[in-house]
Amino acid sequence: MGRHFGDLARIRHIITYSISPFEQRAFPNYFSKGIPNVWRRFTGSVFKIAPPIILMCLIYTWGSQVHEQSKRKVTADYENDK
Repeated sequence: MGRHFGDLARIRHIITYSISPFEQRAFPNYFSKGIPNVWRRFTGSVFKIAPPIILMCLIYTWGSQVHEQSKRKVTADYENDK
């Protein structure tokens, strides 16, 4: 009843090879190449990402501080009231 999913197209003159997932190594070169690659990528992008984040944190804390100060009552305005 029709073709199976893997046999939908017929490709000629192309040879493909695959290895069983059970024969592959799960973490090849993890310590020798993986960790240095992570460090290289981190140092390459930290100077692009960190300044805007630091600036946004400073602006947020400044805005929160100004907002809290504006909510306070000034007691000098109410000294002469009876």
